[in-house]
Amino acid sequence: MKRTYILLYAALICASGIMSLSAQLSTDKIVIPDYSAYILTPPAPETPRINSAKVFGVRPGSAVLYNIAATGLRPMTFSAEGLPQGLTLDRKTGFIRGNIKHPGVYHVKLYAQNSRGKNERDLRIVVGEQIALTPPMGWNSWNCWGNAVSQDKVLSSARAMVEKGLIDYGWSYINIDDGWQGKRGGKYNAIQPNKKFPDMKKLADDIHKLGLKLGIYCGPWVGTYAGHIGCESDNADGTYDWIKEGKHNENYKYVTPEDSLGNTIRKEHYYHGKYSFVESDVKQWCDWEIDYLKYDWNPNDYYDTNEMYQALKVQKRDVVYSLSNTAPYADCPVWAQLTNCYRTTGDIRDNWKSIYNIGFKGQDKWIAFSGPGHWADADMLVLGIVGWGRHMRYTGLTPDEQYTHMTLWAMLASPLLIGCDMSRLDPFTVSLLCNFEVNDIHQDPLGVHAYRYYQSNEYATYVKHLEDGSMAVAMFNISENPMTIGFIPKSLGFRGKQKIRDVWRQQDVAEINAEERFDTTVNPHGVALMKIYPGNSRERIVEIAPHMPRN
Repeated sequence: MKRTYILLYAALICASGIMSLSAQLSTDKIVIPDYSAYILTPPAPETPRINSAKVFGVRPGSAVLYNIAATGLRPMTFSAEGLPQGLTLDRKTGFIRGNIKHPGVYHVKLYAQNSRGKNERDLRIVVGEQIALTPPMGWNSWNCWGNAVSQDKVLSSARAMVEKGLIDYGWSYINIDDGWQGKRGGKYNAIQPNKKFPDMKKLADDIHKLGLKLGIYCGPWVGTYAGHIGCESDNADGTYDWIKEGKHNENYKYVTPEDSLGNTIRKEHYYHGKYSFVESDVKQWCDWEIDYLKYDWNPNDYYDTNEMYQALKVQKRDVVYSLSNTAPYADCPVWAQLTNCYRTTGDIRDNWKSIYNIGFKGQDKWIAFSGPGHWADADMLVLGIVGWGRHMRYTGLTPDEQYTHMTLWAMLASPLLIGCDMSRLDPFTVSLLCNFEVNDIHQDPLGVHAYRYYQSNEYATYVKHLEDGSMAVAMFNISENPMTIGFIPKSLGFRGKQKIRDVWRQQDVAEINAEERFDTTVNPHGVALMKIYPGNSRERIVEIAPHMPRN
């Protein structure tokens, strides 16, 4: 009788806590500042322009979902030359689907056409053992909804990615973070979704129909950071003692009667259990047709990382494997070999101190271990409306700090995962996410992690080689006052005349000899992102240099 009373009491308090949180989320008064004067990205023209990645990796036999991301006036028709056998193209949507049996490199020409004109772009499809040949671009639920995530919120975010036009710039992943898990069950005795996610397979199908991909979250502990079950258990049947004892809310989040919101929980479950259910969980995810996994615990270790890698590897589905969080630097070769993304840091926050410490202090050491197929992850973008499921608010970053955030993450080839409320994207945030030249730098097939060419206490210059022989140069003002920052192309190894292009404004601003200096004024905590092109000639040098004697 006493136990029944305690369970009823817990349920009432949990329900009260849930209602309070829900009410808070719905009544938050969010002030979205008018940053329209800071928009630098020009609107997309009505003529077609293909913006999707130029290289795509897939394993033999795995399902292909590739979207020809293109801006321009609709209706638009798509076509392709050289598609390998097994793939089909929907001419109305631009979605390429199917599978390719034979390994190899396939060179494809993509076309987009409307009443205003036609555009083409080369695509290299690489069929082998490596996927994620460019860093992922998408959305993650945590920085916005936190543990309050639900199927409806995820699907609305996917629809907003389409309606706001982000899909036309290559944004593709919709990732559920912690908070979806219920109890174990089903044919694999795998984690089943809680009542907030009534039909995970239907959610995946709905998102795939939009041309997007679905991600999910878990970890190798008994419990996750947010208090849900993980991939391990102390019981051979995959049950969890705290669930048996009723220490959970209606969504199986660990909660005690003493703490209805679960604020003193979880750490007692931050450990590895006696029994692993990794294989069972992976089979379930692949049945649901999941495309991305965030696997989260600390410290990351070889055994658990490899266990998940092996379980994913034997499935006939390509799942981007993203490791979180704060991967130990000593094991860099392991992360580069076994995972597609690995977090280099703890959780990001929407303030300058966090951006500065993560972006400018913690990334250089990962350069040698970041590239196609394995990306050093500096954590999610804190743009737009964030709040971690608690007090929703517009990001605390100034417009200049947001330009620095987006530019530096693109230069570093870090995965770009939006963390905001997609349904309330403002024009300024859209302009940050939908600059095709910035995204091209991020998605460049060469896959170079930018190099810090110079840094003082006042400014930093980063350079990034691009596949076509050009170079992106980002000049960051990390001081509190406006600064003039510049470079001499010759000091970067360039010869002859070079054009300097302002990438954010998408316009050429100078044409100079390699020996000349280019300067520009940069706002405090801001950035100037330039591209030096066309680069050095590939032709044979036949002229005698002035300082060389003639025989």
